[in-house]
Amino acid sequence: MKEDTTVIDRTGSNNGSDTIKKTKKPKPPRKYKVIYHNDDYTPMEFVTWSLMEFFNRTEVDAQSLTLEVHKLGSAIAGRYDHQIAEQKIWEVLSSARENEFPLQVTGERE
Repeated sequence: MKEDTTVIDRTGSNNGSDTIKKTKKPKPPRKYKVIYHNDDYTPMEFVTWSLMEFFNRTEVDAQSLTLEVHKLGSAIAGRYDHQIAEQKIWEVLSSARENEFPLQVTGERE
């Protein structure tokens, strides 16, 4: 994607001649990764359920991601704009704490 764009000013503010300016296009907002971390106490069933509930994963996809968290220590549940990522993290952690699970879910800027 080009960083610069050309803008032609035809308002007549320059004695009737066109003014050409180079301006930068705004960059899209950075995405944040929502990361699940493995622990020895949170049941895999809860992790699978939370991925289906809060990330709209299918059961098969959620189970696969749960196994990835278990085997590798962490896995990315999704990539979102900052506010959405923070909301999803809050929802998962609130549910985990309600059920007295120590699940850790974090956000990381890409």
